Amino acid sequence: QVQFVESGGGLVQPGGSLRLSCAAYVRNFNFLDMGWYRQSPGKQRELVARITSGGGTNYVDLVKGRFTISRDNAKKMVFLQMNSLKPEDTAVYYCNSVVPNSGGYSVFGSWGQGTQVTVSS
Repeated sequence: QVQFVESGGGLVQPGGSLRLSCAAYVRNFNFLDMGWYRQSPGKQRELVARITSGGGTNYVDLVKGRFTISRDNAKKMVFLQMNSLKPEDTAVYYCNSVVPNSGGYSVFGSWGQGTQVTVSS
């Protein structure tokens, strides 16, 4: 069974910071590209940050310079450091493996509960 458990979300003021964590209960974690997705009401789930099995990273322009994705292979965990948060960052954030060179397709059809990030004054 594939399982992702996200945590670390919460309510934060604009300009604030949050650090999200994802525990990935998957096989061969070290070989997988991983990513953080987010979904707002009325919008499709969108990949916002990706880290390859080799440690390379990619971000959508909207979060570039503000978000940093990282991974700990020994712990099978992925992190997302979010700084300078904006109200438009409000969403439920999910993690999953990312199909290499796909533009954002997830490897697994199973998603975790996600963690809610709310940016509001």
